[in-house]
Amino acid sequence: MSILAVGSIALDSLETPFGKREEVPGGSATFFSTAASFFGPVAIVGVVGEDFPEEHLEFLRGRGVDLTGVVRQSGRTFRWKGRYGFDLNEAHTLETQLNVFGEFDPVLPPQLRRPDFLFLGNIHPRLQAKVLDQVEARPKLVAADTMNFWIENTRPELLEVLRRVDMLFINDSEARQLAGEHNVIKAARAILRMGPKRAVIKRGEYGALLFDDGHVFASPAYPLEDVFDPTGAGDSFAGGFIGYLAHRRRDLTLDGLRQACIAGSTLASFCVERFSLDRFRDLRAEEIAQRLAAFKALTDFHEIPV
Repeated sequence: MSILAVGSIALDSLETPFGKREEVPGGSATFFSTAASFFGPVAIVGVVGEDFPEEHLEFLRGRGVDLTGVVRQSGRTFRWKGRYGFDLNEAHTLETQLNVFGEFDPVLPPQLRRPDFLFLGNIHPRLQAKVLDQVEARPKLVAADTMNFWIENTRPELLEVLRRVDMLFINDSEARQLAGEHNVIKAARAILRMGPKRAVIKRGEYGALLFDDGHVFASPAYPLEDVFDPTGAGDSFAGGFIGYLAHRRRDLTLDGLRQACIAGSTLASFCVERFSLDRFRDLRAEEIAQRLAAFKALTDFHEIPV
């Protein structure tokens, strides 16, 4: 089954307690597609500037990512600069340069207009809606991501998009902000009433919660001794989630969604082990299989007599 992701492609400069990196590949489409590619092909739509290193695009092509929808424009690539303290759940943005991304106008090439799975990355809701308008047949799953900036500044447009998607990926603080609820369970229920049939609440080092019509599934985060860089973990989670559904499970049953949640957590756990995409560069299928098994062992126990 085909996957299409629309989102940002960026150059990140970041600092964590464990080091610094300058102008490394980043962006929602970049992390999503790299994670999804471990399960099968994925196509992305995005924009880069004339200064974006070709080697980063070659890495994506080498992973089987279809870059037909990536446009190189005159100007500088979108840049983000941030810092993490010892609380790696919170990024402190130091600088954002939209550059060519500020005029991003997503146009889907004809061959990409009938995806089976569509992921609308963290971009302006108006652009998310424009992508939906170009899709020629309803995908099996339309998923979207968003953030506090869009919730605060473009709420009416965001609510229109939510009425058109099947699933929302969102972190816990943003879920509370969107729903106006302090409790994350109540927030998720409120989000489902806004339109999505399912919601995945990302909780960083505490894992993720999947909500689906009265059902709740909790996926733990994999316990890691070394976490170097959480940038892109959320998009890697979404990429692993949808990549698994599209290419391995191929259905949207509750059991399949639960397995996809673990697959997403698995890819996110690898992402944070090094900076940027570095851990994905030498990640092997056997390592993914081993960690999937380790996830099962984390929560596997015999029935408890009462």
